[in-house]
Formats: sequence, structure tokens, C-alpha cells
Amino acid sequence: MRAHFGQLGYALAPDVLSPAECARLGELVQPVASVSGGTRCLLSQPWCAALAARLRADPALAACLDPDALAVQCTYFEKSAGRNWLVPMHQDLSIPVAARVDAPALRGWSVKEGAVFVQAPPALLRELVAVRVHLDPCSVGDGPLVVVPGSHRAGVIAPADLPAVRAATPAVACIAGVGGALVMRPLLLHASSKALGQSRRRVLHFVFGPRTLPHGLEWNVAV
Repeated sequence: MRAHFGQLGYALAPDVLSPAECARLGELVQPVASVSGGTRCLLSQPWCAALAARLRADPALAACLDPDALAVQCTYFEKSAGRNWLVPMHQDLSIPVAARVDAPALRGWSVKEGAVFVQAPPALLRELVAVRVHLDPCSVGDGPLVVVPGSHRAGVIAPADLPAVRAATPAVACIAGVGGALVMRPLLLHASSKALGQSRRRVLHFVFGPRTLPHGLEWNVAV
């Protein structure tokens, strides 16, 4: 799995959580889901921090995670017939930090749900690992994540170069069962289409990163 992850920028681990555990997580996240269908700010919840520790210790996922890495963000997505959307091909470049720092190398500042985000320097982006835990089955018709294998090795891709990188390698749909996890580099080109049916696709998207950040930055939340 480590070799697959290093070369392609993603790997799938089935049955990381049991169906019963996924059902319980669905209940815990329901207050958020009933309001907006998603949030970037779950990691401060004790149950979410405990799940992050569980993922970090999982034997299959540990092959792709630095043992010293911290969970620094958890985002919840819910795609359903009532909340259906598509996401164009992109890279995840922003990280949540405690406060703005005036440094020439930092750009792309924004505030989302009250948290400060900045576009991370390329060297830091290469260290990040995302773990997407599926609370529901995700088939081809459920709007799964589609990735371009190996595209993370190109670093931060300029918008003008994205079509060429996208066209060079066939995209792959990441299908998962209940409790399955997709491990990926945020620099991997990825997208998702709208779901085609009446199913529900709920995902907890964790980001793991190094303990220390450059330019005097600090994580907003880290566990």
C-alpha cells in the first residue's frame, strides 16, 4: 500500500470502520448535517479527535501516514438528492491556521466558518495526507471522488497547465464501501460529479500534517 500511495498519490483501504461505527458517527454528525450539509470545523469535537487518533493508529492507514503527523482538519460532506453538486478538477491548497502571518511567501488568505485559511507553501503541501472515511456506500452513481493518478508529483499546477495534466492520464473513480477509507495527497488532481440517484454519500475528510509549520504559522486545531 505504501508503494501504491507513493506512486499514484492515493490508496483505498476497505473496512477501516464497521457499519455500526459508521451509523454511530452519522448520529454524531447529524446536528451539523441538519443545518448545512457540511462543515470544515469538526476536529474540535471530542468524538472527532478520538476518530482521528483511531485512524492514525490503523495498520493499513499507518503505511501512508507519518507517525508524528497530527490531524489538523476534519471536513464533513453530505451529497444526496436534496444536496447535490459537482466539483471541477482541482488541488486542495489551503490549510486552516491560528492567525494571519505577514510573510512574503504566504498568499491566498481567506476566512471560512470563522477560521483563517492560507495557501500552504509547496513544500508543506507535499507533506499533507488526507483520509476520507465513507459513512455510506459510494458507487459510480453516487458522485464519487475522481482522481488523476500520479498528478501530485507535478506539485502545484498552474490553472493554464491543468488541462494538459488532466488529459495525460485517465482519471479513476474511487469507489468505496461503508467504512472504507480513501487516503490521498491533497496535491492530487481530483473532482466529483453530481450523484445520479436518490442515495446519500456522507464523508468525513481528515487532513494530517506535520507538527511544526514554516513562517511562524500555527495550526488552528491539531490533535
